[in-house]
This record gives sequence, structure tokens and C-alpha cells, in this order.
Amino acid sequence: MKFLRDALDKVKPHFEKGGKWEKFYYIYEAHETLLFAPNHTTKANGVQIRDAIDMKRMMMTVIIAMIPCLLFGIYNTGYQHFIAIGQPDAALADMLWIGVKQVIPIVVVSYVVGLSVEFTFATIRRHPINEGFLVTGMLIPLVMPPDIPLWQVALAVIFAVIIAKEAFGGTGMNVLNVALTARAFLYFAYPSQISGDVWTYIGEGNEAVAGFSGATPLSIAGDAVTNGQNVLASLNTFGGSWGEGLFGFNNLIVGLYPGSIGSTSVIMCLVGAIILIVTGVGSWKIITSVFAGTWLMGFIFNLVGANEYMLMPAHYHLIIGGLAFGAVFMATDPVSAAHTETGKWIYGILIGMLTVLIRVFNPAYPEGIMLAILLMNVFAPLIDHYVVISNKKRRLKRATV
Repeated sequence: MKFLRDALDKVKPHFEKGGKWEKFYYIYEAHETLLFAPNHTTKANGVQIRDAIDMKRMMMTVIIAMIPCLLFGIYNTGYQHFIAIGQPDAALADMLWIGVKQVIPIVVVSYVVGLSVEFTFATIRRHPINEGFLVTGMLIPLVMPPDIPLWQVALAVIFAVIIAKEAFGGTGMNVLNVALTARAFLYFAYPSQISGDVWTYIGEGNEAVAGFSGATPLSIAGDAVTNGQNVLASLNTFGGSWGEGLFGFNNLIVGLYPGSIGSTSVIMCLVGAIILIVTGVGSWKIITSVFAGTWLMGFIFNLVGANEYMLMPAHYHLIIGGLAFGAVFMATDPVSAAHTETGKWIYGILIGMLTVLIRVFNPAYPEGIMLAILLMNVFAPLIDHYVVISNKKRRLKRATV
């Protein structure tokens, strides 16, 4: 590491003011602070606080929390591939290889394209680059289908970084979650492609077995409502011999079914949640309230029972689709989420309730968690505003009694 430190110090004068690469200083700084902890201190007089948690360590903690979802997604991509072509007993190594071959290029494209956009804006605007995209660059692949074309991933990343981030002033200023903006862009720009057979990688030269469908559990639920069938029965019986138990309760928790790369396994998402909560990086209040709001709205609909989707047991909404992943990694975004303690509860509960509302009343758009979070991102500042106003009024009343 000393060699690397010496090499960086040697070229640093070229990037500083007056150097021949002065305009690329913030690109140099981004690499330097990623490799080594900065030695900056505040210039004003006062107390200096030394803490092990800075932006870099916080972002790295989130990435570590996502690793279980990434690894499971790699395995599940390969597993679903061999299920689709009628080889469920394929070797583990073969499954992992297929998963790596499909998932890693998406991750690479996300980081290369996204960081290129950030470096370009940093050079033009002459502003620092922080580690925020390290998390976004991993989140985007995890909410993508495994067979999504790489050019679509690149286009979505460019759109999200420019429109959802740089247009608002860069990291820390964005109103919308950047990764979800990329996902939403693809859904509305290429709806037929992102909601088709991209959920399962078949591969060239392979044919799916007779009766195979790469449908997700939420799409099956939506089709059941459209056809007037019982949602729970449709989930439990879907797939015939090749998919027996595919959408049963236990497997919905485990996550061995077609879906976005990192969002199918509730267990892996909960492992990530534990890491975020224990380290203090993620808000347990938001995570808990999203699950609570989801169950509450599901329970209310169970009482109403106006259609088959409303009759689906409330706890199924907690394990179906990307609810767990959204609650753990998307809703807790420290920039776009609510910041007041009471506001976090309100924000999370509303996300959960809106998710079920969207699922039930718009089966054509089954995955409601994405739109619910994006919508509440917009209202998060308003929630915080009224919470603060309420606190001020309560304290003023107490002080004047």
C-alpha cells in the first residue's frame, strides 16, 4: 500500500491548481479517497470529531449488505436457466457459471457507464465526486432481469444519473432514488421487453421445455384476477410438473423463481437488513414500517374482499415480488427518504400501503413497490416539514403553559 500511496503523491501535483491535468483533479481525488481515508479537517475553530464512519465506509457497508442478494441472484439465474431447458439436476458449477456470465456484465456496464457520466459532470462542473454511485451501481443490476440487453442497462443508467441525480445538483441533492429511476425508465420505455421473457435466461441454441413460462408470481396473481381465478390457488398450482412448488409459500421466501436478479429472496434481503441495522447505516424504522404498512393494507383488503386479489392472504404481500428488497435497500436511501424520526414511520407505512393499492387496483402493473417508493420520495420532504412544524407547535404550547 505504501507503493500505491507514493505513486498517488507523485502525480498529485499534476492534478492540483496550475498542473497540466488540473481540470481532472476531482477524478484523481475520487480515486484517492476511495483507496485511502482522506486527512481533511474543518478549518474553523472548534471541536474535531474523529469517527470510523464516513461516506466511503457507509457506502461500502451497504454494498456488503447487498452481496448475499447478488450471490443468490447469480445462483438463481443459473438455476432458472437449467430448469427452463429441462435440466434441473445440472451441476452447481454449471449453474454458477451461467449466473456469472449473465449477471457480471450487467454489473460492469452499470458501473462503467454510471461512473463515466459522473466523471464527465465532475470535470465540466468542477465539483467533487463522492462514493454514492458505488451503491447505485450495484442496486441497478439487482433490480434488472437477468436477460436484459446490456444496451438497455447502459441507457437506463445514463438517464437515471443525469435526470434523477445530476439535474438536481449531484449526490445528496436528488429527490428520487436513482436506481429505481433507472428501473422505471426501462419499464415505461420498453414495457414489452422488460415484462416479457427476460426474467429467465434461456441462451442461444437452447429451447425451453414444453409448457415453460418465465412468469413472475406477481404476473401470475394479476392473470388470476383477470380470469376470475383464486390467486392463492393459481400460485400454488402454477407450472405443472416442471414448476411444482415454484410459487408455494416456502419458495417465495427462499426466492428460487424467475424475477429481478437480486430481489427474489426474502431471506437474503433480511440478511442485508440485519447488516444495515446493526451497523446503524439503515433505518430499522423505515424497514419495519414498510412491512407493517404492506400487511395492514393487505389485511384491510382481506376484510373488504371485493375481488380475488383482495382475498389473497395479507402475509403473501410481504414475500411476493420485490417488496423485501425495496423495503431494505430502496426505501432506506438516506437522501430520498424521510429524515425525521416520526416521518420515517409515516413514510414507510405509506410506501407499504401504496404498494398493495397499486398491486390490487392495477394488475397490469404488478410490481407496486417501485412506484410506491418513487412517489413517496417526492412527498418525503413534505412529511418532514409537517413533522417539524408539529414538533414546534407542541413544544411552544408546552413552553407557554
